[in-house]
Amino acid sequence: MPRANANELEAIVRKAAAEVAASASAAIAKAVAAIAAEELEKNLAAGLHLPLAGGSVAGRSRPRVEMTRWVADKRARRVPNFVIEATGGLKTKKAIVARFGENATFEKGKALPKPLKATA
Repeated sequence: MPRANANELEAIVRKAAAEVAASASAAIAKAVAAIAAEELEKNLAAGLHLPLAGGSVAGRSRPRVEMTRWVADKRARRVPNFVIEATGGLKTKKAIVARFGENATFEKGKALPKPLKATA
């Protein structure tokens, strides 16, 4: 018989724990909703825009704009399309620096910088 008493006691404890958890989770959900509503009202009143889900304001990249000037320096990452077209298909920074030298400035709609003299 001790087995039956242990099972009954366990069932009573589980039922009580489930009731406490249900009432506590409801109270917690109401408190969180109230705090979120207060913060939202405060931010809207201050004119702040909240970030969309999945990203932060600081993590956003700059909006894409058309490049009109590019310098082939150590910080350069990608070669813009207008430079590739103007150089006759040189696609890498390394090839452009080899031909025009480091810090060669390319501007859209203007003539190419003078190439380095070939040593042969």
